[in-house]
Amino acid sequence: MTKTSRIWGVPLILSSLVAALLCWLVFTTWLPSQVERYREYAAAEPCASERAAQRWEDCLRTVSLTVEHTVVEKRKRNSEYEAYLTSAPFWNHEVSFGGPEPVLERLRQGDRVAGTVWRGDIMAVAQGGLRQSTSEEPRDDAQMTACLGVLAGLLAALGLGFGARQSAGLAGRGPFTWRRFGKPVFITLLIVGFAVGFLALWLDLPWWVVPPVTGSLVVWAAWLLHRHRGGSTDPLRPVLDAP
Repeated sequence: MTKTSRIWGVPLILSSLVAALLCWLVFTTWLPSQVERYREYAAAEPCASERAAQRWEDCLRTVSLTVEHTVVEKRKRNSEYEAYLTSAPFWNHEVSFGGPEPVLERLRQGDRVAGTVWRGDIMAVAQGGLRQSTSEEPRDDAQMTACLGVLAGLLAALGLGFGARQSAGLAGRGPFTWRRFGKPVFITLLIVGFAVGFLALWLDLPWWVVPPVTGSLVVWAAWLLHRHRGGSTDPLRPVLDAP
């Protein structure tokens, strides 16, 4: 292996360090903050009726808002679902939604809606018995955040391993080549990671189930692949060796 080929291991190692940093940030900052914010929102009580409205309140306040205009643009990428709401003491601003239903698509200029405000942001709007959350409302979906964190950690380990082999001049030797081992493991960890994350979210399992289950399944799949690749016959070789 040439010196130039060995140098390509450096970007892989650096990329793995970035992925490891992302994993660390997810589990030390992003995920705990997300879980705590949802818990605080779920425990928030309605504001006392006699209390004057403040710009930032830790209680839930319902305010009457007027629709100035809406944006409902469905695209394959970068769809926009927004409404500009006014007539509130402090919270006249544009809010975003994850989709047009069930309230946003019904709104017209001049309509009145009931907005739920928490900590200075509009959490949801309601009209005619229908309620729709805005993008600001905390959600109990920490399972997907944990999924991203564990995927970043697994990608970091995979990148570090192949980066080290590349730098040491071992990239094309033995069973641990990218085509025969790295690529199928990479595909496997993506499929397993997102499948476990979505399943945990759908079944309402706690987020801490995601890392050990995902890690165990990926390691088990990698072990089976290594055993299989070590055999003399390999019916999948033409597929896995394809560029």
